[in-house]
Amino acid sequence: MKLTDTLVADYDILDLLHTLVEEAVGLLDITAAGLVLADPSGELQVLASTSEESRLVEVLQLRAGEGPCVESFAAGKAVTADDIRVLDRWPAFKAAALSQGFHSVHAVPMRLHGRTIGAMGLFRSAPGSLTPEDAAIGQALADVATISLLQERAIREAAVVNEQLQRALNSRVLIEQAKGVIAHTSGVDMEGAFRLLRKHARAHNEALHETAGRIVDRSLTL
Repeated sequence: MKLTDTLVADYDILDLLHTLVEEAVGLLDITAAGLVLADPSGELQVLASTSEESRLVEVLQLRAGEGPCVESFAAGKAVTADDIRVLDRWPAFKAAALSQGFHSVHAVPMRLHGRTIGAMGLFRSAPGSLTPEDAAIGQALADVATISLLQERAIREAAVVNEQLQRALNSRVLIEQAKGVIAHTSGVDMEGAFRLLRKHARAHNEALHETAGRIVDRSLTL
């Protein structure tokens, strides 16, 4: 499993989280996955996704302040919509999900020791629920993400936790900017741009945000 290769002392947390959502799609009966994280002020932000479609749905539900990931984060428990077409709540999320071809979703919280820091959305192109086994694996993957973010030292010191979360969120913004630059200069879509960014970072043993920063300041062109 690629995920285990990233669990070393000096891992890139953003690369790990992207690997995690990619592994979720490979392991589970789902079409896409996205991960949202609370910043120090408690606002949810999209941190990783397997497709631009799932990222868009996550962004739109956060803007609307409603949807399964928002509810999963708030309640600290799994939230499921087996058939998005018949939902009588979350109208903004419903419209966004259906417009991107998703018809069911299972959201699981990112929680540890009573603290919930985000949620992971598991999207399917067909209606229906996950099997109990897939639901359990999805929660286990979310737990891995949580543990990766909240090291023992960070759990003991809230200031360290907030600093780490803010740094990850800032890096995400830089990566999105770099994707836009790469897409423009290389003539690829946003998913292709991220693949080029990640490939270069890994090939040169750089963190994603380091490579992204050089692309944004135009000292590197892919």
